[in-house]
Amino acid sequence: MNSISELHTPAFDARLISISPEAQTRLVDILNQTLATTVDLKTQVKQAQWNVTGINSYHLYEIFDEIATELDLYIDMLAERITLIGGLAIGTARNAVKQSILPEYPLHIIDAKDHVVSLAERLAIYGTLLWENIDRTSVIGDADTAHLYSEISLVIDKRLWFLDALIASSKLDPNSPQN
Repeated sequence: MNSISELHTPAFDARLISISPEAQTRLVDILNQTLATTVDLKTQVKQAQWNVTGINSYHLYEIFDEIATELDLYIDMLAERITLIGGLAIGTARNAVKQSILPEYPLHIIDAKDHVVSLAERLAIYGTLLWENIDRTSVIGDADTAHLYSEISLVIDKRLWFLDALIASSKLDPNSPQN
């Protein structure tokens, strides 16, 4: 992860923020990396949504759209938290490429099950990042940011559980007698 602390320019008078300048810098770096990963994840979900074909493709199209909409909300929440603590939110696509921890989405897939598996893999990586950042921000002493990560994590865990259930079921298997 490249540090972007050189871009940290407090927008507020430090006396009005209850977080030390050192903690601010660390929090902004953590949050900006999560912001970049979230932007990347959203674009990967949209890639799957636009290209899903096969059994249940319309249903999956709708699910992927819901996930992308939720990620849009988290992008805004993370950016707002960054600016609230005096940082500069870096949410461009170019920064997402540099800062994201996610692997590149496989562009050659179109089958429904392959998209579900690929998105589940990425949601699992993202979920792990959220859990790590709950701990990291708690240690820094920012319960509010830890709570933000917890809120996002609850929904991501639910989405991952649902995708895992789809993978385990025969609903995505075109050779299943149910289809």
